[in-house]
Amino acid sequence: MQNTPASPSTSPLPVHALPSYLQADKLGPWGIYLQQIDRVTPYLGHLARWVETLKRPKRALIVDVPIELDNGTIAHFEGYRVQHNTSRGPGKGGVRFHQDVTLSEVMALSAWMSIKNAAVNVPYGGAKGGVRVDPKTLSKGELERLTRRYTSEIGIIIGPNKDIPAPDVNTNEQIMAWMMDTYSMNTGSTATGVVTGKPVDLGGSLGRREATGRGVFTVGVEAARHTGLRIEGARLAVQGFGNVGGTAAKLFCEAGAKLVAVQDHSGTIHNDLGIDVPALLRHVQLSGGVGGFAGADVMAKDEFWGVNCDILIPAALEGQIHLANAGQIKAKMVIEGANGPTTPEADDILHNNGVLVLPDVIANAGGVTVSYFEWVQDFSSFFWSEDEINARLVRIMQDAFAGVWQVAQDHKVSLRTATFIIACQRILHAREMRGLYP
Repeated sequence: MQNTPASPSTSPLPVHALPSYLQADKLGPWGIYLQQIDRVTPYLGHLARWVETLKRPKRALIVDVPIELDNGTIAHFEGYRVQHNTSRGPGKGGVRFHQDVTLSEVMALSAWMSIKNAAVNVPYGGAKGGVRVDPKTLSKGELERLTRRYTSEIGIIIGPNKDIPAPDVNTNEQIMAWMMDTYSMNTGSTATGVVTGKPVDLGGSLGRREATGRGVFTVGVEAARHTGLRIEGARLAVQGFGNVGGTAAKLFCEAGAKLVAVQDHSGTIHNDLGIDVPALLRHVQLSGGVGGFAGADVMAKDEFWGVNCDILIPAALEGQIHLANAGQIKAKMVIEGANGPTTPEADDILHNNGVLVLPDVIANAGGVTVSYFEWVQDFSSFFWSEDEINARLVRIMQDAFAGVWQVAQDHKVSLRTATFIIACQRILHAREMRGLYP
C-alpha cells in the first residue's frame, strides 16, 4: 500500500441505513463520528467500498451490573463494552464511570480509538467501555464491587489478545488493578496484560500517567514550529485539570508559556499575570478541583471560551466547543486533550476564523501509545526506564504528526481530515487484505 492518500473520488457514495438500535434523530456523539467519516470518504479511493465497516461497530455488549450497597440494598447499573474494529489487532480503549454514559457515546469513543491507534500506527483496533454511574456517590467498597462485577460481565470479550481496557474519565490505577485481579481470578492465572494504566508494582509502565498530557504538549510544539507560534510567552487556557490538562499545562509552562485561565467541574479561574501551575496542581490534588484556588480570580463559566489566549486545550469531556461558543475563541491553536470536544459545526467555525485545531485522534494519542509500551513490557516481563518511555513516545508522536501535517498540506484539508485519511486507509487496507470470513 502506498503512503500517499488517494485523491477525492468523484463517484456518488451510497446512502447507508442505520442499524436498528440507533435513532436518526438521536445519534449523539456517534452522529459526530459519522459526519467525520462522511468527510473523509471521498479521499479513500478504491477503499471506499469498505467504508461501511467503519460505520458499524464490530461488537457492542450491554450488561447489567448489580451490586450490594453498604446499606444492604441492591443497586443495578448499566454497563457497556464496544469493540469498533479489530482488523489491525486487539481492541484497545478506556473504561469511564460517569452518570451520563450512553451507548452512543461509548460507540463513538471506541471508533475514535480505532482512528487514533491507526493514526500513530500501533497494532490495535478501537474499543471503549463505560458504566452509567456517578462514582462520587459510592464508597470505596461499593466502587470495588461495581468494578469487579462489571469486569466479570464483560470478561467474555476482553483479554490480553482480545481487548485491553485502560483508565478513562473517573477511573484510575486502582480501578485497573481491580479489573486485572478480577479477570485473573476468573481465568485462573495472573494476566497483567489484560489492562493498561495499572500501578507500576502490578506491571504498569513508568510514564503512563503523564503520557496523554505529554503527547498533547509534543504535538503542540510541533504545530507551533510549523506555524511560527512561539511557545515562550504564549498564553495558555485549559479546560479540565486532571492528568491530561494538568500535565500539558505543566510542560507548556516549563517551556515558557503562561497559564492564564482554567476551567473544570468545580469552577473557572483566571489570572492575566499567570497562574502558578505547581501550586494549582497541589490545590487540585487536595480539593478535587480548581475552584477556591487563591492564586487566581473567579471567572464566569461562559467567559472562559472568549479568554485572550494563544493556545486553548479542551481536556474535559466531548462536545464542549460547539456552535454557540466556537466564535468566541481567540486562540491561534486548539489542542484537543479530550475525546471529541469539538462538534463538526464548531470545527468549521474555527477553521473559517483561522484557528488551527489539533484533533483528539492525534493530539491525545500519547496515552494509548504508552499503553502499548506497557502491554509489550507485560508480555516480555522486561521493563524500560521512564526516559526510554518518554523518548519513544515523543518520537512516535512527532513522526505521526509529521505525516498528518504533510497530508493536510497535500490535500488542503484540516488536520482532523488528514488524520482520518491516514487512519481510515490503514484500517480499511487491513480489512481488504484480510478479506471476509467465511
